[in-house]
Amino acid sequence: MTSKDADLTIVETKRPRESPLTPTKTRRPTLGSLLRGLRLRNRWTLKEMSERTGIPLSTIAKVEHDRLTLTYDKLLQLSQRLNIRMSDLFSEADGSPEAPITARRSIGRLGDAIRVNTPNYEYFYMCPELRHKRMVPTVTRVRARSIEEFGDLVHHRGEEYIYVLQGPVEIHTEFYEPVVLQTGESIYIDSTMGHAYVAAKGHDEALLLGICSSADDDLMDSLMALHNDAPEAKPKGVKRLTARR
Repeated sequence: MTSKDADLTIVETKRPRESPLTPTKTRRPTLGSLLRGLRLRNRWTLKEMSERTGIPLSTIAKVEHDRLTLTYDKLLQLSQRLNIRMSDLFSEADGSPEAPITARRSIGRLGDAIRVNTPNYEYFYMCPELRHKRMVPTVTRVRARSIEEFGDLVHHRGEEYIYVLQGPVEIHTEFYEPVVLQTGESIYIDSTMGHAYVAAKGHDEALLLGICSSADDDLMDSLMALHNDAPEAKPKGVKRLTARR
């Protein structure tokens, strides 16, 4: 057995194994785990962390593996070099336990979607049985053929990604010139910025796949609220919700 092997054996005996059934939320974060989390969030290597803090690479590695701690002087040096508060080295980034695995899953079919019929769009909200989604998938048929026909730009919380299934489609946003996207092209925008999607000149409709996301658990409710108290779209002969946008 080499000296390296011996060192590893000693370390293992110092840290008793935990049962896989041990709840992770009861474990208190260590300086090593917090320091490693700080490094990984900034995508630094151990070498980069060492260069930024002036602390030897081997020392940082040992601290991250809870084989060594840092003196007050070294902690002060680390916080000053990284421009963070000393208290940040002793608290988790969000102050909350690791999110549990929910194992949620949903198969998306148009027949099961919530359909919202509006003058500008025909929405299909996919996977509606999942509650408190932070990512809301939609298939949207664009009806408006000009920004004048569309009306005021729409704002809502979060961000969204739009992929053109059948184009072209003309994208209008509050701070940019309009852009025309063809089938297979996409755009990612800040949804709090005013925006509108209309069929490109010479076309009656376009079809989009959209993903809206937000840190809010009530994203779906806030999106549905956009459709309230609005004029009814022309009937299509299919059960639907009617609204605007």
